[in-house]
Amino acid sequence: MSAGTQVHANLTEEQVREISGDLDEPDWLTETRLEALAALEELDMPDVIRTPGRDWTNLHDLDFESLVDPLNAAEDKDQVGPEEAEVLSWSDAVQEHEDLLKEHFGSIVDPQENYLTALSTALFSTGTVIYVPEGVDAEDVAIRTEQNSRSLFNYTLVVTEESSSVTILERQSTGAEQDEQYYSGIVEVAAGENSYVQYGSLQNLSEEAYNFTVKRGVTDTYATIDWIEGNLGTQLTKTEVSTELRGESSETQIVGAFYGHNDQHFDLDAKVWHRAEHTTADLVTRGVTDDIARSVYEGVQDVGSDAWDTSSYQRENTLMLSDESEADASPKLIINNHDTEASHSATVGQIDQEDLFYMTSRGVDPRAARNMLVEGFFVPVLEEVDVDELRDDLTELIGARLRQRD
Repeated sequence: MSAGTQVHANLTEEQVREISGDLDEPDWLTETRLEALAALEELDMPDVIRTPGRDWTNLHDLDFESLVDPLNAAEDKDQVGPEEAEVLSWSDAVQEHEDLLKEHFGSIVDPQENYLTALSTALFSTGTVIYVPEGVDAEDVAIRTEQNSRSLFNYTLVVTEESSSVTILERQSTGAEQDEQYYSGIVEVAAGENSYVQYGSLQNLSEEAYNFTVKRGVTDTYATIDWIEGNLGTQLTKTEVSTELRGESSETQIVGAFYGHNDQHFDLDAKVWHRAEHTTADLVTRGVTDDIARSVYEGVQDVGSDAWDTSSYQRENTLMLSDESEADASPKLIINNHDTEASHSATVGQIDQEDLFYMTSRGVDPRAARNMLVEGFFVPVLEEVDVDELRDDLTELIGARLRQRD
């Protein structure tokens, strides 16, 4: 067992077999779950930024044994999409697409990558599979998950065949609130040759909740995966959004926005691995911390030795609205091929007092002026969001949080 990692005394093989049996899963999938459960004793928590004597996000202190209630998961879920694409619940996908699941499940996010991915693999009880056949353009796929239990483990798989496209909007919120809740989600995206995936997500869980998510995609030749990540809820969020550009001339964009207040803590990772020639990546994140909220951002652009003619860009900006809030950023470039054009930057600052003075001197109320400057701060990110509904929801939630501050 790794130092500091918990072992669940209240988790058993019988519970995992019951979850798998209720979903009528094949034996190979049940065994994958059981292997993940057994591996918990050996696995450590996900990587976090560390400096001598300090973890910037401390996951070891969470009482997972208390937070996880494996046999009482409850949710209100919508999974809808156009007729051209298949948007299936996990139980339906198990019956209709076992070969697809066997090929892709756990192929992008290793079930035993760390303690929390193994916990999620062993216990997930709900999920969505989106399969887009060759040549199909599927828009307006919507997944809404409302958590109504102490813990909920969710899994999503997206598979696009050659020359297809899909736009997905996922929302997570809390229904029946409890004192503390735990939400875990794993998303795997396999983008086929010359296909396009846009995956937008808006996390607005209760501020008593804890959240761990991994969203990861792999591209084939000429494929594109664009991620949009909005985080406003939870007490603590640990999330990673990443793309491995395996196919020649493939592309990805990762756009993130977050707003933390009270004592919220966001640990956000945005990563891209360039593994083929002529690949392009653009990582853009903007966020706000207020009160005693804290954000930790790690961005990685990793260019492999075979990734000739790479273009890779990263920008992260955090605005602090109070002297007590904190923000840390660690953008990284790892380049193993000289034929690369890349840049990375991160800034942390407060509202520009000259801008504030300019607006108030022209009769704008100080609070209104500050709110306008914050809303304007998010504009460069919101302009990158092509999904109107997601952009409108993010704008409304940011505005509501600013009004709440007043």
